[in-house]
Amino acid sequence: MTPEGEFREPPLRQPGRFDRVLARVGGVAILLAVIAGGLVLAALAVLSLAVLLPIAIVAAAIGAGSLWWRMRRARSTGGGVPPGPGGRVMRFVIIRR
Repeated sequence: MTPEGEFREPPLRQPGRFDRVLARVGGVAILLAVIAGGLVLAALAVLSLAVLLPIAIVAAAIGAGSLWWRMRRARSTGGGVPPGPGGRVMRFVIIRR
């Protein structure tokens, strides 16, 4: 404390060689952690793609099979495409001149 009643700040200590080395090593460690986190996210994206791709292929095959079966059934009865969920049948008329 000064004679005027103010507090003095302690003198700033200059960082030593060990502090500078620790700061640099810490910075490199943080950089490596960020890179490793990015690689983990990329691996998770590839894993989720590998899991979801077969599901999408199976769903597309089921949908295509369903459409093929409905068209086959419609051709065998000689009608148009059977009504969909809305109950409406779309018919095409071709007028030739």
